[in-house]
Amino acid sequence: MQYSSLLEDLRRYLERGFTEESDPTVYDQLPRLVALGERRCATELKVQGFQRTVSTPLQVGVSTLLKPDRWRDTISMSVAGSPIFARSYEYVKNYWPDSAVTGPVEFYTDYDYQHWLIAPTPATVQTLEVLYYELPQPLDDANQQNWLTNYAPNLLLYACLLEATPFLKNDERIATWQSMYDRFAQATSGQDLQKILDRTAVRIEA
Repeated sequence: MQYSSLLEDLRRYLERGFTEESDPTVYDQLPRLVALGERRCATELKVQGFQRTVSTPLQVGVSTLLKPDRWRDTISMSVAGSPIFARSYEYVKNYWPDSAVTGPVEFYTDYDYQHWLIAPTPATVQTLEVLYYELPQPLDDANQQNWLTNYAPNLLLYACLLEATPFLKNDERIATWQSMYDRFAQATSGQDLQKILDRTAVRIEA
């Protein structure tokens, strides 16, 4: 699947929006419906395909970190190969109230949607590694494929159809598209769980 073929599939399923001249409202809305479908998948599924790892150097005396673009949820963090632990914002602030004081990093929390807060404030330059869930690179004319088009095209198609149905006020189709979306969401999550179980079995056997 590519972005252009997804748009064509949506036009055929919806029987609307084939040309800008004949149906400008739906034609113009389809790219936004695709974006909403992508976000639905990324929000509702936590699978390996949405995982990313980023490494960044900590700055001495800086306790607030900028999250990566398209970040959705943090899985884990480690500093110099050793894990640091997630805690509530209140816990971190009470544990290390003076950010000017430095020490070995032990905890992290969400400061806001764009930033993390770590504590203690770093005393040395070390490498922070973050494993997190992201929104895949959005599809558009210049970016024809992402993880969803390559590995879960059916899921993406039905997610987009689910977004399109209320827009078209075609409520009788919601149950159909929801059923198909749920089926492929369950299958995608199941495949991901099997990978985790397979990796666990290999580690035990080793």
